Amino acid sequence: MSDTTSPSMPMHLGQQSTLPASPEQAVLDYVPNPRAGSLYLVRFAAPEFTSLCPVTGQPDFAHLVLDYAPGETIVESKSLKLFLGSFRNHCGFHEDVTVGIGQRLVDEMKPRWLRIGGYWYPRGGIPIDVFWQSSAPPEGLWVPDQGVQSYRGRG
Repeated sequence: MSDTTSPSMPMHLGQQSTLPASPEQAVLDYVPNPRAGSLYLVRFAAPEFTSLCPVTGQPDFAHLVLDYAPGETIVESKSLKLFLGSFRNHCGFHEDVTVGIGQRLVDEMKPRWLRIGGYWYPRGGIPIDVFWQSSAPPEGLWVPDQGVQSYRGRG
């Protein structure tokens, strides 16, 4: 949770917000889990995620799917949207960007479990898919397929 907000009102909620200049400057807000103690899955999909290639500076595009089993807190969706949007001016390799998003959320939110799938569109003719999870899923958690087909092109 941000130091500038109360537990009942995240910093970004209900306010006009600007896109952070970088992922490091982005503030992720967390709120108490309304179903703390229950085992359930939350999914966020970002089908138009963008970052910059660190070699060429050109945009790279991905479909990100983020699944997590909440612990004591949940991530506030507007702050997550702003965090993901902050990558539009960030240079990073697909692997570093995908895993870094997952690790930051795990470090700050402390979910019971988290996985992220980064389905990157082809660069140089090669699609790159990156997958990371914090640990094995908790026993009894329903974990559906992420539903994103591998890139096939004309295949």
